[in-house]
Amino acid sequence: MTVRAVGGPGDRDARRVGRERPLPARFGPVKRRETGFLELKEVRFSGSRVTGPTLHELADELAAFANSQGGVLVLGVEDKSRDIVGIPHDRLDDVADFVKEVCNDSVAPPIEQLVLDRLSVPSGSGRTVSIVKVEVPRSLFVHRGPGGYWHRVGDSKQVMTPEFLARLFQQRSQTRLIRFDEQPVVSARFDDLSEHLWTRFRTSRSYDERETFLVKLGMAARAGDGKVRPTVVGVLMGSEAPERWLPNAYVQAVAYRGSSVTSDAVAANYQLDAADITGSLDHQIIETSRFVLKNMRRGASKDVGRVDEPQFDMSAVFEALVNAVAHRDYAMHGAKIRLRLFTDRLELFSPGALANSLTVDSLRYRQTARNETVCSLLTRCPAPGEPWLTEGRAHFMEKRGEGVPVILDNSAALAGREPEYRVLDDAELMSTIHAARTDGFDGREVCQPRRHSRLSAVAGLRCADGST
Repeated sequence: MTVRAVGGPGDRDARRVGRERPLPARFGPVKRRETGFLELKEVRFSGSRVTGPTLHELADELAAFANSQGGVLVLGVEDKSRDIVGIPHDRLDDVADFVKEVCNDSVAPPIEQLVLDRLSVPSGSGRTVSIVKVEVPRSLFVHRGPGGYWHRVGDSKQVMTPEFLARLFQQRSQTRLIRFDEQPVVSARFDDLSEHLWTRFRTSRSYDERETFLVKLGMAARAGDGKVRPTVVGVLMGSEAPERWLPNAYVQAVAYRGSSVTSDAVAANYQLDAADITGSLDHQIIETSRFVLKNMRRGASKDVGRVDEPQFDMSAVFEALVNAVAHRDYAMHGAKIRLRLFTDRLELFSPGALANSLTVDSLRYRQTARNETVCSLLTRCPAPGEPWLTEGRAHFMEKRGEGVPVILDNSAALAGREPEYRVLDDAELMSTIHAARTDGFDGREVCQPRRHSRLSAVAGLRCADGST
């Protein structure tokens, strides 16, 4: 375990727990309620030994933070009343040693880069007391405490469900040799792949026979039975029905008549359109884009002829769909990409939290891939020749780190507001693209209601008038 202590060279114990200093303004009131990122604990002693929180209790709390988004544990504050009771100054080293002992001996693997800081704060009675702040970073690994595998949910910790734990191991394990999208699908066969979907990746220098070629692409791998099978990415990019093996590998798209799911419209007609969009991943992106184009409202400016004013910038919508399909967590069972189109916004839900150490605030500036082989193949797929795709691009993905800036900037230019990103329950990324005002809305521009359909790789989207 690496412990970084805050302190100065004049303090003999600075290396261990840091020099005592006043509470910084950024820390805010200690009496604030516990949250998903803050936990308060009173420290109790018996002789020279720390008895509260117990070793097991502290280990589980630290592991829960590391398994989630990180957080701060404050020692010296009563957790129920949130009264600042403090820690005797001459016992601060004992508390720091206890924390380090817990991380080394009771959390597996040990939590890296733990930060210990001791602070001077005013108590409720007005006197100055000492507390210890423990900053726990979000870990790249999955940590087990004495009570099992914990994570933070709201303002408390909970034991992970087996499905959540398996997904977290897949997301964070740095020692696995095969990523999820490269794992073989034992029940799939080469004949299940459509020839035109995998041969499109051949170049003039591709001379290998089918099996060798697909293995080199990552679309096939040797399974446990010794036979070469299509991989997860193989069925996602090379099959017209990947949902045969991955039941939720599709996009569920719904267009609503109003600005909420519970519309004022008659219950039977609250949906304008709905479709389950299947097919290879690039096909899903194109068809979902067309779904938005077909169902979004349009205004019309007639100052100089008729000029349509769309609700959404379609290049931004396309980029958002590429990111959702490329970076979603395909290891999550029962979770599909969901698109909800309202009169004032578009909501896109992608299974899985942000990959690696990405945060919502760093999306514009950083890029990382959960499914590297999926991304690699999308960089080789020619971009569709659609008139609404105004951004100059040659392929579905360019790997220049410009996707999120295009989404934010193009949408803000059209609607006056940047899209918003939220991570829901550490399990789903929600993107909201706000619609531009269409004061001159012409209702005839919107297709008529239609029954829910399942749009496959060979079935196109069509409006009521027959246009695509």
